[in-house]
Amino acid sequence: MKKRFAIGADIGGSHISTVLVDVETGSMISESMAEQKVNNQASADEILNDWAIAIRKTMNCVTNGELAGIGFAMPGPFDYKTGVALLKNVAKYESLYGINVGDELKKILNLPGSMPFRYMNDAMSFAIGECWSGKASGYKNVVAITLGTGFGSAFLTNGVPVIEGWRVPKMGYVYHIPYESGIADDFFSTRWFIKEYFDQTGILVSGVKEIVERSDDDAEAGKIFEKFGTNIGHFLAPLLLNFEAGCLVIGGNISGAYPLFGTSFEKALNERNAPIKIEISELMESAAMVGSSRLLDERFWKEVEPLVSKI
Repeated sequence: MKKRFAIGADIGGSHISTVLVDVETGSMISESMAEQKVNNQASADEILNDWAIAIRKTMNCVTNGELAGIGFAMPGPFDYKTGVALLKNVAKYESLYGINVGDELKKILNLPGSMPFRYMNDAMSFAIGECWSGKASGYKNVVAITLGTGFGSAFLTNGVPVIEGWRVPKMGYVYHIPYESGIADDFFSTRWFIKEYFDQTGILVSGVKEIVERSDDDAEAGKIFEKFGTNIGHFLAPLLLNFEAGCLVIGGNISGAYPLFGTSFEKALNERNAPIKIEISELMESAAMVGSSRLLDERFWKEVEPLVSKI
């Protein structure tokens, strides 16, 4: 029987999401989608068992004979080649440190040791999914960013991540690049919005969504989004130009506020002579699941496997 399907799993900070994907077409089997809340401060056994709950629900939609394997969109630090968790001093999943995630999950799920489990950085998985079956498909050079609690990024040519060479920052990561008084992650993430809004108004909000909700009646909220758009446009412009990007795809929770910062963002790009096609992800979190499942496409895996040990 042809192994036509793969499970894509996205490991979030407080949940796991899984879905069955047709590895020939990149299409999701919607009825197979599952999600399980996870306490990221729990013991390793509890975390892995919660992950297994979602995976098992999705597995029930396919026979073992049709399942090519499972791909994981995994936050770092993580040994993406061996499947060993290296999360330490990151305030989540630290109990998994040193554990081979695949080996333990196969025991819980009663899967053969030969079942392929493959892993990719979560931001790269998002970008791969967008290039395969999302808004970025059809473009040669794509930059993908995720805007949320952190500032994720990936650079891809023909759907394959580019992690070294003069065209990209090391590993395709931009979060650590110096910016103003800190690094990019300090200014292009949720915590910047919270701090900036507090500095301007004296009001402490819980997140970007609350500032969006205030934007109709609060001029300061509008100014903050305009400032954000200008800043991130000026920051990204040289990176986009150097990569000769044809498309920038934006995901993450903050992307939903694009109508509030898009005009200033695009203006800033134009000021730096970096006009580019901008796409807002429709797949969103699903893109990471689709992207991780593509690791089970053997032709694609041959292209990305040499990169995995370097991430």
